[in-house]
Parts: sequence; C-alpha cells; structure tokens
Amino acid sequence: MRRTTIIGLGALLLGTSTLGTAPLAARSPTPQPQMVQTEAGIVHGALDAGVESWKGIPFAAPPVGDLRWRMPQPSARWQGVREATAYRNDCMQRPFPSDAAPLGTPPAEDCLYANVWKPAGATAKLPVLFWIYGGGFVNGGSSPPTYSGAALAKQGLMVVSFNYRLGRFGTFAHPALAAANEDKGLAGNYGLMDQVAALQWVKRNIARFGGDPANITIIGESAGGMSVHALLTSPLSQGLFQRAVIMSGGDGQMMGPKDGSAATIGEAFAATKGIKGSDAAALKGLRALPADQVIDGLNLEGMFKGQLGPYSPPFPDGKIAVNPAAAYASGNFAHVPVMVGATGADIGGPTGFMVGGARTVAATLAAAKLPVYAYRFDYVATSVGKPGAGHATDIPYFFDTQAIKYGAATTARDNAMGRTISAYIVNFARSGDPNGTGLAAWPRYDASEDRIMLFNPDGKAAAQKDPLPPVTP
Repeated sequence: MRRTTIIGLGALLLGTSTLGTAPLAARSPTPQPQMVQTEAGIVHGALDAGVESWKGIPFAAPPVGDLRWRMPQPSARWQGVREATAYRNDCMQRPFPSDAAPLGTPPAEDCLYANVWKPAGATAKLPVLFWIYGGGFVNGGSSPPTYSGAALAKQGLMVVSFNYRLGRFGTFAHPALAAANEDKGLAGNYGLMDQVAALQWVKRNIARFGGDPANITIIGESAGGMSVHALLTSPLSQGLFQRAVIMSGGDGQMMGPKDGSAATIGEAFAATKGIKGSDAAALKGLRALPADQVIDGLNLEGMFKGQLGPYSPPFPDGKIAVNPAAAYASGNFAHVPVMVGATGADIGGPTGFMVGGARTVAATLAAAKLPVYAYRFDYVATSVGKPGAGHATDIPYFFDTQAIKYGAATTARDNAMGRTISAYIVNFARSGDPNGTGLAAWPRYDASEDRIMLFNPDGKAAAQKDPLPPVTP
C-alpha cells in the first residue's frame, strides 16, 4: 500500500533518531524515579505505588503559528533533564459540563504530548497498550483520571496515552492549504496524522522505557474506536501495531464527507470570519485567527444538538485515511487480532451504529479469517441505581479505574468487574488472546455460532450466543 509513501512519511513526520544507547531505565537495578534518554532528550519520571510514569513527553513540535494545519513536525531537542511528572495541556477545545471524563488540564494548541506507565523495576520487554481517547473528534484528552494507565501497569503492561488535535484544528481542508501544499499532499486529517506520529514515536522510543516495539496494541473508544478503524486501514500506519481493540467504534464508516466536499466546508467556515480566496493571504489570515474563533463554539454537546457550524470530521482522502468499511470489504487492511464490542445501551440502541456496527465489524473481520473476540458490556455500577450500560461506561472497567470514577460509592462488585475485564485486556495485549487462568473462556468469534462475551448486569462474565438477532458481514 504505497510502501514508499509510508517510508517517506516516517521521515517527514518526525525524522529518525541518531541515538543508539540503551535506555537509562534498563540500567537501574532498583526501582526509583527513572531518567530515560529519548530521541529528543532525557526525561525524568515519577514513582508511585509500584508504578513508574512519565507524563508530558513531546512526541512532535507544538502545532502553533505556521504549524497550525501542518502534519506533525519533529520535536525540538532539549538539553539537560526534562521533568515529566505531570500531564501537559490537552488539545484545544471547548469543554462541556456533562463530560463523563472531564479534562485534568486546560486546553491549548500546544498539546502534542505522550504519557507512559510501567510496573516499577520491570526488566523484561513489556507489551504496550496505546490508548486513543474519544469525544466525537471535538473533545477529549489524555488527562482524565479514569484514563490513568497505573492499574494496568501493575498487571504487567506498559501503557501509553497521548493527545491528538481536535475539531477544526484536527480536521480542516481549504483551497489555500491545498495551494500551499506544504506537506506534499498530506493535509486535512491532522488529528489522524498526530495518531500516526505518536505511534511512530512509540516504535522509535518505547524500548528505552522498557516496552516492546514489536508488541503494540492500539485501543480506543467512540471517536477513539473510529480512530482504530482508521489506523487499521490507513496507508500510513501499516506495520506500526500488532493488535487492535475497538470500543464503541461504530461500523467502520467514517464520519466526514466521502464526496470531496471537506474543502468546501472549510471555505464556508473561513467566510464566517471574513476570509476569502485560496492564496497565501487567506492562509495567513486563517492561521492568525485566535484559537477560540477557530473553535467557534464547537463541542460534543453542540454536536448532539445539531449546532456544529461549518465543520468536517475526519474524512477519506486516500492518503491519510480511507473508508474503513470499504477497506475491510476489499481485504486491504492490517490483518491483526481484533477485540470489538459496545455497551448494552449504547448510542443508537441494540441495532444502531454502535451495537449493530460492532456486530457487523466482528462478522466481517472474522470472515477474513482474523482472530476476533466480540463482546458486549451490560454491567452498570451499583451506585448508578438504574439499568442500562450507556455509552463510554465501560472505560473505567477496561482501565480498572472504576474506584477513581465512582469514588466512595464503588462496591466490591464494581471492583470485581474491573479486575475481570482488565485481565482480559492485559492477556489480549500480551498475546492476541484474552483468555487466561481464572477467567471464563472467551471463544474466538464465528458468525455461524455468534458467541460473544457478555459482561452481565450481575457482574459475571459469560460467553454465550448473542441474544440479539444475527447479523451477516
């Protein structure tokens, strides 16, 4: 799939490292806050309750000024030791009060940072879990407490999270950008390019922290799940990961326009700011807009109310992103083990985009002879007090952070569910098979049998025939 293009992007996105020394972390005989030599400089992390972490590590240059609406560029090198003990800013957005995962940092355009967790003192190469947050491509970030990788690290994983650009910072097409052609035809889907750049950074640097660059599992929920679809099928991300987990990621159809109208949408937005034309002056005017004018009220809350204004979510362009559903049908995608599912009361109901979509994707990928493990999450925290596992309610259990989410209201049953489902995730990240000692057997998906793992309201996990009517790929 355009092998030369993929190799070229690797050089263009972030360059190549010239450092060949072993990571300082590997040389330390006793657990302590570690200093690790990354390709751009030394980072100093933290040690807490048996987990080492490094937060706020640049994986690309700040996408500000003339780098607004550019592919991610190499991070500047630094001298001395960079403290990496706190999250840096999440990407620019308009937060909203009812967000199920409130941000832990203020949003800013300077936001392309990664975070790493590992079990303290680990000496063997660790499997890597690469988390992609959701939020409709207009909200979200890596800083919410329920996204902490510490609990999974205690179970033997290295967890990486990162930020990617959102809203009109993350997806924006315009004739002035096309005319400038600053990145050799790679434009528009900047947030997806951030995801590729973060994966490339992991491939180049994670061994320095003790992770295995040949054992990476990508995982995302909602827009993050849609991003997993995009990475499974993008010409730019092939070979960068070995497994994938799609949580409430829909049916593989991209949200953005498939008719080439993304640039027209961009023109319409520019016109609302009094910017017309496709020349360098128009591009300069767009880049000079204050960040809040680029946001222009856009967020997930408004999206559900139909209050978007001129905006295009990620769209198929043939270079950065293709239509995943079409790629699955053609067989032109990464053939890796996949875990896929949704919550029981997800968006659209039992036959809708999330639940029905996950079932269709499971059947499609299983028909391609991939190892597929399908699930549905029906568990509801005891304190919620009403039935129905809504969209995104599974995330704390996947991370085993339900006690952070529900605080003093967390019950022993809640914690048991977190231990169960996170153990499946850890096993899958290690080997591509979620099964392990003490866990109910999770069968590989076969559409003719339609058996999935149900995480039931009573707190038990059980594999059985899907109670919903069958689907066909």
